Amino acid sequence: MQPITLKGRRIVEGQCKAEALVSKKPISFLGGVDPADGKIIEKGHELCGECVKDKVLCFPHGHGSTVGSYVLYSLVKKNLAPKAIINQTADPVVVVGAIIANIPMIDQIDIKQIETGDLVEVNVCKGIVKISKRRES
Repeated sequence: MQPITLKGRRIVEGQCKAEALVSKKPISFLGGVDPADGKIIEKGHELCGECVKDKVLCFPHGHGSTVGSYVLYSLVKKNLAPKAIINQTADPVVVVGAIIANIPMIDQIDIKQIETGDLVEVNVCKGIVKISKRRES
């Protein structure tokens, strides 16, 4: 199967290739992600219990307090951060966090085309995301 290529808006420069972790719901980094282990802890969230470490974290947008930006930064300092962030709509809290943590970020991407487990190549400099669908076993 050929990779799917999507074009988006560049937010924080960088590139990576990693497995996707996808949420249909917004994510709050303050109170929604445990800064001690990088796991999503928001009660009732579809990704509750999943770890963001080394994933391409895909979600519609962020929500919550501006302290969430610092949580993203602290995840990087503890080597627990996502490799990149893909949003449908960039939220200022997530953007500031990605900037200070130097996490590649792109938005205006149709995240409905990405599934958890897909291999995703993010190249923010080119403004593209390539998705290789995971193989069904």
